[in-house]
Amino acid sequence: MQNEKIGTGLTIRAFIGLAVMAIAFLALIVRIFSLQTVDFDYYKNKVIDQLTTESTIISERGNIYDSNGILLASNKTAYRIFIAPKTIHDEMKEAKEEGETARLDLDVKISRGLSELLGIDYDTIYAMTGKTKSLDATVLREATPDQADAVLGLITELKVSNCIYVEPMSVRNYAYGDLAAHVLGFTGRDGDGLYGLEYYYNKELAGTPGKIITARDAYGNEMPYKYQSVIDAVDGYNLNTTINIKIQEILEEQLEATYKESGAQAGVAGMVMNVKTGAVYAMATYPDFDLNDAWTLSPEYLAQMQASGLSEGDEGYSSLRASLLNQMWQNKALTFTYMPGSTFKIITTAMALETGVSNLNETFVCRGSLNLYGSIIHCHKVTGHGTLTFAGGLQQSCNPCMMTLAERIGRTTFYSYVRNFGYLEKTGIDLPGEGRSSFWDENAFGPVDLAVASFGQNFKISMIQHLTAISAVANGGTLVEPYIVESMTDSEGNTVWQHETKAIRQVVSTSVCKTVASILEEGVSGNGGSRNAYVAGYRVAAKTGTSEKIGDDETLRIGSCAAFAPAEDPEIAIIIIVDEPTCTNVFGSYVAAPYVANCLEQMLPALGVEAVYTSTESAKLEVEVGNYMGMMSFTAREAIRKNGLEVEIIGNGEKVTAQVPAAGSKLSKQNGKIVLYVGDAAPSTDISVPNVIGMSASVVNKVLINAGFNISIEGTTNYEVGSGAVVVSQYPEAGTPATRGDVITVTFRHTDVSD
Repeated sequence: MQNEKIGTGLTIRAFIGLAVMAIAFLALIVRIFSLQTVDFDYYKNKVIDQLTTESTIISERGNIYDSNGILLASNKTAYRIFIAPKTIHDEMKEAKEEGETARLDLDVKISRGLSELLGIDYDTIYAMTGKTKSLDATVLREATPDQADAVLGLITELKVSNCIYVEPMSVRNYAYGDLAAHVLGFTGRDGDGLYGLEYYYNKELAGTPGKIITARDAYGNEMPYKYQSVIDAVDGYNLNTTINIKIQEILEEQLEATYKESGAQAGVAGMVMNVKTGAVYAMATYPDFDLNDAWTLSPEYLAQMQASGLSEGDEGYSSLRASLLNQMWQNKALTFTYMPGSTFKIITTAMALETGVSNLNETFVCRGSLNLYGSIIHCHKVTGHGTLTFAGGLQQSCNPCMMTLAERIGRTTFYSYVRNFGYLEKTGIDLPGEGRSSFWDENAFGPVDLAVASFGQNFKISMIQHLTAISAVANGGTLVEPYIVESMTDSEGNTVWQHETKAIRQVVSTSVCKTVASILEEGVSGNGGSRNAYVAGYRVAAKTGTSEKIGDDETLRIGSCAAFAPAEDPEIAIIIIVDEPTCTNVFGSYVAAPYVANCLEQMLPALGVEAVYTSTESAKLEVEVGNYMGMMSFTAREAIRKNGLEVEIIGNGEKVTAQVPAAGSKLSKQNGKIVLYVGDAAPSTDISVPNVIGMSASVVNKVLINAGFNISIEGTTNYEVGSGAVVVSQYPEAGTPATRGDVITVTFRHTDVSD
């Protein structure tokens, strides 16, 4: 019996043992199966990683060009100078153990040598050598070729090739420094784009890095060449943009001018767009910054930093500096949202004509305000405009007129047009950071909201949204998507991508657009509020605006002007905003419109749009003074008269020995006079320049001519329209000693316009 029990026990134990072995064997089979199938790739790669080394082949970042193929952004070779503090420490330790005195002060020699060659503080470099656990400490990130050569010489002299290193690297270079800074953007130290096109198209610009994979044996030695695999790098694509460098330069020049004249506390911004395609020819913000030194505050922002009284190391210094850098980098034309003010009346007028709620034959009466549902809303002209035509309502920027039209249009229809003009969505432009508009929810859009919206108050939009909508009015009613990049090409010059114009929707009819353009143009060339946007030889359609900064400081204003030209067949649209002007006259008609005019006067010819002058405009054209030195006096006199100018000869003799003004000066055909000196006669500064600031055209003409001077006119040349423009600046200044015949340059501007 007992033997039976023992046998049974052995059988059970044997069964259990066999079961355990079977389970273990099964687990082993499952594991082997998993290793050979499910996890095969994982372990294969681990083995390969252990048996191979991988080196990266850097791809070349693509270039950025303007619309005419002018290089804006490219790459250049720079050199990173760095030291190996741990190696320096180890070298000195070894020298001490071996009693080699020449290397005992290696840290001092290296610090002194690099300081002298690179112009970097000795103590700074010496402190780096003391970080004995560090394998790599950068002394200078972007050294020049000359500096690199000098450091290589130091390495040879000190025999420290394992302590100092010169590493070539590719860095971004911007050919024009600050030109189009906010559009191009810049890259970080790793070469990736941080702002602008550099950021938006970073993947396309960067390309794909290559690899060199080298097999190694069990001892880490490189295997024969056949075991090496090379995956070539693919260089980044080049961007061919719509930016026209000439148009960009003109815009930036005028933005800087209005910034300085208006005292704009929060900066200025502008943009120029092809109304038919949406191509952006220029986009700028001022103050700007140097793309090749993007982490250094520009003078305007540095002044704010210094005004804070904070110094490096003080609490709050770093955060303020970071905040100022972000402000400096902000592309106001894209990211900034503002209340458009009266420039939005272009849109309200187009709505009214399209819906048929009014027509050109209707008249309105403005008494200075309207009482809507218990709310009294004023016109900018608080005494009222009196009786106005439909066109006059837009030209004189009458708020009650716009409110009346909006009430007729109705909230639902008005809201749908706001949506269709693109104000409730981003434009889709190929730049990062586009601002999002702030408009009422449709269900919360009340009658008073409708009234103030009609003249561009109490809602915020971006400049790119507004110019896109205005371009729709200019091009015949089609909303098109704005864009910056026209095409992309590879390193061989092959086109890999081409932009196609994207028409989003037809918003209003072509006939309505032509009517609105005609009204706006008459407001510029006639007695409208946009007279300062006038450009001789071109019909300009423009509207100015001045808006409050509700939600910010309500005492501050934004002056703006939007325009397109030529009005009869528009090519380009432009907008300029002046944020927080501090000059005496803060209206957009004063701080923005003249600079829009200056832009168009130069941009349109640059784009091949020829000027067509009226007889009145032709009579005001200026003539360039020729060089009459050494000519016979009677020959010079005849040549001058043929140019439509008067001549006065002083002295006795036959040949011209001096002339005033000098060759190349510009004189008005109407009253220009050249003074020629013959014989022993010579010019003398015996008269004083009179003060003509504030004078009208007729008065200043009389004063300067009677004093013996010539006149050159800048600013608005429709100075006789309305109540007349007046001189707002002159050069030379009053009281300056001058010569008979000298040219006094006066700038005219209409100062009685408001919006």
